[in-house]
Amino acid sequence: MLDFPHIDAYITLAVIIGAVILFITEKLSVDLVALLIIAALVTTGVISPAEGMQGFSNPATMTVAFMFVISAAILKTGSLQYVAGQLTKTFQNHYQRGVVLLMLMVSAVSAFINNTPVVAVMIPVTMQIAKNANRAASKLLIPISYASIFGGTCTLIGTSTNILVSGIAEQNGMEPFGMFDFAPMGLVFVAVGSIFMIFIGQKLLPSRTESDEAELEDSLIDYLAEIEILPDSELANKSILSSALVKQLDMEILELRRNSTVMNLPQGDTRLLAGDILKVRCNVSNMKQLKDRLKVKVMPFTDDVELDEGDEKSSFVELVIPTNSALEGKTLREFDFRRRFRAAPLAIRHREEVLHDRLQDVRLRSGDVILVEMKTHFLEQWRSNTRDQNIPFIILSEEGILNFDRKSFRIVISIILGVFITASTGLLPIVISTMLGVCLLVITGCLNMKEVYRSIQWPIVFLLAGALSLGVAMENSGLAHKIAYEIVNNLQAFGPVAILSGLYLLTSLLTETMSNNATAALIAPIAIATAYQLDVSPVPFLMATMFAASASFMTPIGYQTNTMIYSAGGYRFGDFFKVGVWLNLLFWLLSTLLIPVFFPF
Repeated sequence: MLDFPHIDAYITLAVIIGAVILFITEKLSVDLVALLIIAALVTTGVISPAEGMQGFSNPATMTVAFMFVISAAILKTGSLQYVAGQLTKTFQNHYQRGVVLLMLMVSAVSAFINNTPVVAVMIPVTMQIAKNANRAASKLLIPISYASIFGGTCTLIGTSTNILVSGIAEQNGMEPFGMFDFAPMGLVFVAVGSIFMIFIGQKLLPSRTESDEAELEDSLIDYLAEIEILPDSELANKSILSSALVKQLDMEILELRRNSTVMNLPQGDTRLLAGDILKVRCNVSNMKQLKDRLKVKVMPFTDDVELDEGDEKSSFVELVIPTNSALEGKTLREFDFRRRFRAAPLAIRHREEVLHDRLQDVRLRSGDVILVEMKTHFLEQWRSNTRDQNIPFIILSEEGILNFDRKSFRIVISIILGVFITASTGLLPIVISTMLGVCLLVITGCLNMKEVYRSIQWPIVFLLAGALSLGVAMENSGLAHKIAYEIVNNLQAFGPVAILSGLYLLTSLLTETMSNNATAALIAPIAIATAYQLDVSPVPFLMATMFAASASFMTPIGYQTNTMIYSAGGYRFGDFFKVGVWLNLLFWLLSTLLIPVFFPF
């Protein structure tokens, strides 16, 4: 048992353990956990109310919020999709060269734009590239996720983790990190990581066959049918909601045809009549067993199911749930999905299984893919909705790819360059530079204020605020210093390089199971206190913490971008481990050898 100097240390440790359990189990959302951290620390007196709230006004938190807006502006121009789309011919003629260019492009963009929205935009583009090049998307989606992580390590604004740790350093009396302080080590990660993925990772990645990738839509044939209500059926003259179709079979009625009239997603109070033909989603084998009692004629649905190739009547479209979507943790019924988006859910790829039954009650998670049917004339409306950064899903088709707006791109890129120049030269603090950039984006008409508020990923902002409060508590209670004392006392004989290597490994393992920002907030105060115990510079220890917190490759849940591509690529949990374990070990070795060189003790 550690001999803590004050009861506050025990309270802080208990809060940390509770938070870690909640982060790992995902019983509560990360933003709610962050608020609970603040509430627990303030009510127990470990930190003052002012200290609890200062995380929301911290320059690091506000910078991350403003960076989300800047990211939304550049992505709205369609420039990233346009450039990526130009690689299709390269993939068709020189596949390896195409992979190299795609990874380098994603890495370069992710160095200056938050990598989560970058990957969100790249998922449908990459799937289209794979389709055009006659390659499996599973060979490309993990590389773009990893490339975004590589690129994010190159600059201060590449990932919210870097900004968070810089804020913690500033709270502890250190100078905040500069825009390109991370570049030497980050560029090594980009180069080595890309080479590994191109020559080794590609061989380790699965190549899902077309039939495997089409599992979601092909398996629907057993769950789609057309039924005709016969004259003596008990269903005749009953409303849809009161009929056995809904009450006993939990059936989705997608379309009702009555003579020349066609009703898409008919209302529950619609009265059924003899002769009506219904297109339904249900377990067809169960339907056949009851057809004699219900007096209906069952006709298996035999139309070819091709995504985005629907006729004038309807289209089948795949949607993926991104990180921090409004759909996360909710069911389709709670979200009123059918009414809000005028689409009928047909199946859900939920991690490694495809679900068909009781879809309205499935609790959705980031990365889930939903197959929906919708009227073709609604498709254009959906395409326009993809411009809304707050839309709760990504359309996995070329229909979701925006046209390149050159005029807006020139304005946005000029503003972004201005932000980078003023921040990197020290002319303005980065929080002021990004805030001014957001103002200019609105003034020039690139975004409106509604889009500004919607583009901010509020769960991340709340998480950062809670994480900063946790850092204050660890400092106030003496917990960070006590843990650092124990580390130094037991490992001092091995030298600072060994301790740095151990901190990197610990951070890397933690970030595979819980939020990268939460991990960085937990380890950063310990890293600073450890450096002071050793009487060396804390910079290399903080660098190790930041790089390790971002370098999450072994699991699909350790980093947001990995989670987003999980189901979209048809991956299994082991696919990430098979490739990621070698990348994690490689980055650990590189960090142990090179961080002390680039950032001396």
